[in-house]
Amino acid sequence: MFNDNQIKTLNNELDSSRIKTREKGNINLSYLEGFDVIETANSIFGFGNWSYNVSKLEQVSQEVNSNQNHVVCYKAIVKILVENNQHTQSISREDVGFGSGIAKTLADCHENGAKEAITDALKRALRSFGNQFGNSLYDKTRNHNTQNQANNSNSNKVPSSTNVSNTTATSSNNRSNTQSFNQYEYQSLYNLGLNIVEHSGFLIVVGDDIFSKKDSIKACGFRWDGKTKQWYKQIEEGVA
Repeated sequence: MFNDNQIKTLNNELDSSRIKTREKGNINLSYLEGFDVIETANSIFGFGNWSYNVSKLEQVSQEVNSNQNHVVCYKAIVKILVENNQHTQSISREDVGFGSGIAKTLADCHENGAKEAITDALKRALRSFGNQFGNSLYDKTRNHNTQNQANNSNSNKVPSSTNVSNTTATSSNNRSNTQSFNQYEYQSLYNLGLNIVEHSGFLIVVGDDIFSKKDSIKACGFRWDGKTKQWYKQIEEGVA
């Protein structure tokens, strides 16, 4: 399917000058910009040899934050098709992305949220082709010190409220070197003023008015535990 030059380029280390960073919830996130991955796809696969289709685009939540701005969250599924130069062979990839629009007007919210979700899904689908599309940014050993996972015997237990509170109190001092998950995936929650902390193999959502923002939290795969009154999600080892 791919020629030797394409395979070599795809496996090359990511040029650090392409990596951008921004702060979300007091955490520095590393990412590639949307236009960058599109230009890279044109360069590696060839203009006209690849395309993408938005398979699904839906609104998952709509809220008003503490600054009285509208916040709209979208989910998108994008499918990518890559063909060889002769258009006789093809490979397809599909992934999901989320995006949040924050603005005073709902029109701007919907526009920004939908665009962000599509771009996020496009980047996530392309990353399956290797380092040049930012797959190495998900490698915890390259960007973060991997935190030890919980013992298998405790893997199905939700951590206690007391322990999570202690974790929340210290997390702001240790985010840069203890987190073993990709914070960029939860940017929609950071936009709502929420935060994500790790504890005993789980991700826990913390912040104000958590339950009122349940639609956005559920859209990111978290579950509500009525006993501890927490939104939680078990960390899947090896999955970004």
